[in-house]
Amino acid sequence: MGVATPTAPAGDVAARATAGFRQWYGAEPAGRWAAPGRVNLIGEHTDYNDGFVLPFALPLHTVVAAAPQDGERWTVCSEHSDAPIEFGAAEADEPGRVTGWAAYVAGVVWALRAAGHAVPGARLAIASDVPLGSGLSSSAALEAAVLAALVDLGGLDLPAERRPRLAQRAENDYVGAPTGIMDQSAAIRCRAGHALFLDCRTESVEHIPFDLDAAGLAVLVIDSRAPHRHADGEYASRRKSCERAAELLGVPALRDVSADHLDEALARLDDHETRRRVRHVVTEDQRVLDTVALLRAGRVRDIGPLLTASHVSMRDDFEITVPEIDTAVEAALAAGAYGARMTGGGFGGCVLALVDADAATTVAAAVTAAYADRGFPPPTHVTVIPAAGAHRLD
Repeated sequence: MGVATPTAPAGDVAARATAGFRQWYGAEPAGRWAAPGRVNLIGEHTDYNDGFVLPFALPLHTVVAAAPQDGERWTVCSEHSDAPIEFGAAEADEPGRVTGWAAYVAGVVWALRAAGHAVPGARLAIASDVPLGSGLSSSAALEAAVLAALVDLGGLDLPAERRPRLAQRAENDYVGAPTGIMDQSAAIRCRAGHALFLDCRTESVEHIPFDLDAAGLAVLVIDSRAPHRHADGEYASRRKSCERAAELLGVPALRDVSADHLDEALARLDDHETRRRVRHVVTEDQRVLDTVALLRAGRVRDIGPLLTASHVSMRDDFEITVPEIDTAVEAALAAGAYGARMTGGGFGGCVLALVDADAATTVAAAVTAAYADRGFPPPTHVTVIPAAGAHRLD
C-alpha cells in the first residue's frame, strides 16, 4: 500500500474477479458483488460485551463474481488458490467439513440453510484488495460479498439489518472464530462518508457524518506487518475473561457497568488482571460515546485524544498490542498526528492515525523511519475515506 486513496471496486478488483470466473468456469458471471474491509475508528473488544463500536467501511473490497449452478453444489475459486473447491449440502451442513479460506464461503451457505433459506447452487470467483491478516476484516468482507451474491441469485428474503448476525454465525459456528457482530455489520451496513455507530446489544445503528475532506483531515492506516490472527487463543481468552467478569459482577454483560460506577465494580473483583480487562471495556464504551458526541458536533479534530487514550488502554489494560504496533502509534503522534491507535482484535494488524491531509506523507515517513531504527520490516500505509457497505456492482 502506498500513501493514496484507493479507487472504487468497479475497477481492478472486479475485473480480476471476472477474469477468474472466465478462467475457471469458461463462462460469464451473472453478476458481481462487492463488500468492503473496515477500520474501527474506536471501540475495541466492546462488541462481544454488548457495547458500542464506531467502524467505517474502507474503499478496499472483496468482489465475488457469481452465477447459478444446478443442484445443491457450490464451487468457489480465489485468485490466491490453485484450483476451485467444490462442496455440497452434506459438507456445508457440518461445520468443520470445509476448511481453509473456503470455510468462510461454506459457512455462509450453512448459516443461510440453518436459517431456513433455500440457498441456490452457485459458482463463485473471488478477488480482493483487502489485505489478509492485517486486522481490516478481510473475512467479514468475504462473508458479506458471498452473502450478497447468494441472496440475490436465490431471490432470498433477507433484509440488510438481518444479514450481519447471519454472517457472524458463519464465522463463529462454522469457521470457529469468536468474533463479535461489528465486522459483519460494518461490511454490510456502512454508508459512504459516515461512521457506523452500532449498539451491539440491540443491533441498532446510526450513521454519523465523518467528513474528513471538509475538515482538511485524513485517516492514515498503517499496516504494522505483524500478522493479525482472530482465531488464536489470546483473543478467545480475553473474551472469556470478560464473560467471567460480567458473571462475577452480576450483570448480563460489561456494557451494563457504567463509567460512573466503574471504581465500585472494580472493587468487587479480586483479580488484578480481571480488573484491568473490565476497566478497558467500560472506559472504551465511554470513549465511543464521547467520540460520537464530538462528531455530531462537527468537531472531528477533537476526537484525536480519545483515539490515543483508547490505544493506551489496549496496551496497558487489555494487553493486546505488540512492539510494532506501539512503535507506529508513538511515531505517528510524535510526527503530529492528532490521535493514533491500534485497530482490530490485537496482537498485530493495523494502526490508524488522524492527521492533517497534507501531512499524511510526513507522518507515514516518520513511522517508516521508526521501524528502521527498531529493525522491523518496513510498514505499509494508505489514506482512506469512509466507503459504502456490501452492494451489487452489476
